[in-house]
Amino acid sequence: MGRVIAKRRVVRLSNDGPSGRGSDYLAGEEPLEIRVGGLPVTVTMRTPGNDYELAAGFLVSEGVISETPEFAGATYCRGTGAAGENPFNVLDVTLGPGVGPLPPELSRNLFASGSCGICGKSGIDAVETRSRFEVASDRTGVETDLLLSLPDRLRAGQEAFERTGGLHAAGIFDAGTGEALVIREDIGRHNAVDKVIGWALMERMLPLTGCVLQVSGRAGFELIQKAKMAGVAIFSAVSAPSSLAVDLAAASGMTLAGFVRGDSLVAYSRADRIEAPA
Repeated sequence: MGRVIAKRRVVRLSNDGPSGRGSDYLAGEEPLEIRVGGLPVTVTMRTPGNDYELAAGFLVSEGVISETPEFAGATYCRGTGAAGENPFNVLDVTLGPGVGPLPPELSRNLFASGSCGICGKSGIDAVETRSRFEVASDRTGVETDLLLSLPDRLRAGQEAFERTGGLHAAGIFDAGTGEALVIREDIGRHNAVDKVIGWALMERMLPLTGCVLQVSGRAGFELIQKAKMAGVAIFSAVSAPSSLAVDLAAASGMTLAGFVRGDSLVAYSRADRIEAPA
């Protein structure tokens, strides 16, 4: 697992007192600075791995790019860690020809924590980003039993969570067959979503028509915003959505399902896309 999972010494305790010393596996967390053309754009705390996808997905979410040729490549910048090694924590992205200048909000170095995808925005008017994809007219449908099966299918693909219990996950699933197209894990829920969106960009799959975006936790505004930017018509969450997430999903014409677990779910917007089994 490399830097995805770290091992630390621990003391285990109970009401009866110490029960022994041993080791525990923890989710890796390191900063990643994303630059565009040498210009620092953001620093996010992430679980190392799939960093190119993370950077690509972040730029899609911010409305900078939406087509594969617009992401021309990325390179780790040289740096020196505590032991003199390259920590691979600075990534410089090269944009394709014709991509416009970065939005003003990205022209300075920002910091985003592992749980907030909109930290550093200059005001409420900058929170919602206009997408190049329109999802309201997307006719994608999904059967109820298939949608209810997605949390378990997502959980089955969480290899790092199995050992650490400390990672969020996001997955893109085929709405017709339930096939997992990609699953990614990260210490930050918004990073996990950026990683799967970045994968979709690199695979020339944007917009994500005919797919369901399944997440392992709650549905906050920032995740719905990212889904909208990727052209996702159906968003499914194991836990609760926020009020602003529901408002954005409804305004965008996106299907938002929450508390998707066991044999029931709650549809907060566009329930018409969720169909009874044939």
